[in-house]
Amino acid sequence: QVQLVESGGGLVQAGGSLRLSCAVSGSAFSVNAFGWYRQAPGKQREFVARISSGGNTDYADSVKGRFTISRENAKNTMYLQMNSLKPEDTAFYYCNANIRATILGTAIDYWGQGTQVTVSS
Repeated sequence: QVQLVESGGGLVQAGGSLRLSCAVSGSAFSVNAFGWYRQAPGKQREFVARISSGGNTDYADSVKGRFTISRENAKNTMYLQMNSLKPEDTAFYYCNANIRATILGTAIDYWGQGTQVTVSS
């Protein structure tokens, strides 16, 4: 079964940087779009960034210019480089991947367990 594992979260001071990783494990699959979402206490989960299989990227206005999403297809891994972090970025960050089963051609969304990012002032 396909699984997504996030890493790289932690505590950082405002203005600092973190890099999140999302690794996909399993077999007989290919990843279409990768994306990052986040959820702060008392807030609904929100879109942060996504990257298509072709490398096209989209960002939420709140992070545009500060965050960079990328992917390394050979390792089935996606990254989120977060620079100039603000306290408002504090949230639980979730990896999302639209994955197609190679044999069946089925494409569904998978979610990781998330990783906490805390930005102190």
